[in-house]
Parts: sequence; C-alpha cells; structure tokens
Amino acid sequence: MFKEFKDFIMTGNVIDLAVAVILAGAVGLVVNGFVSDIMMPIVGHFSGGMDFADLVYELSPAVMENGEVVKPANSIKYGKWINSIISLITVGFVLFMIVKSYNKTKTPPAPAAPAGPSQEDLLAEIRDLLKK
Repeated sequence: MFKEFKDFIMTGNVIDLAVAVILAGAVGLVVNGFVSDIMMPIVGHFSGGMDFADLVYELSPAVMENGEVVKPANSIKYGKWINSIISLITVGFVLFMIVKSYNKTKTPPAPAAPAGPSQEDLLAEIRDLLKK
C-alpha cells in the first residue's frame, strides 16, 4: 500500500498540481496586496478620502453601563461589502490583464489550410459544364 501511495504521489500530475496550488497562493497574495495597498487608497482618494469600511447602518445602538459596552451595536456593515465589490472588480481586472499578457506570449496557431472553392463557385462551374 505504501508503494502504491509513493507511486501516486510521485506522478507528474500530483507534483504539477502541488506547484500550481502553491503558485496560485503566491499570486493571490500579490494581487490582494495590489488591491488593498495600492488600488483601495486611490479609490479612497477619489471618493473624497472616504474609507468605505467605516460605512454602517446601525439597527440598534450599543448599550453602555459605567463606561463599558454591555451590548455592542447591531449594524449592517455595507461599507465592507462595497470594499469587497471594488476588490472583486479590481482583482478580476488584474487577472484579466495577466491572462491577456500570457496569451500574447503563446505561439500563434498554425495558419489554416486555404479553403477550397465555395459552393457558389462549384455550382457555377457545374452549370457551365452542363451548358457545353
């Protein structure tokens, strides 16, 4: 059983998958860092210095006794949701640009064989032959 497991693990497919998962994690960190550290401050700047994460709709206020919060405020944090949507769009765009750049580096497909005469050309040729 150990030998079978060793053979399974050492196949190229499993190693390729492991490398792909590790690289995907690294690319994910780079893209998320780009979004949170570079793009979100730019979005905040153009939105008047506003941080969307601070936007909330308070359903019930916090209950305070003796300066301590007994019951925290119940609120809908729609600003974090807006940040998530902006992050999703930005990550999608960055990944689109990466894939587009990658596709440009691929070798172009071989040109297709020249097409033969069209049906109309063949029918015209048959018609001309029948006239003779």
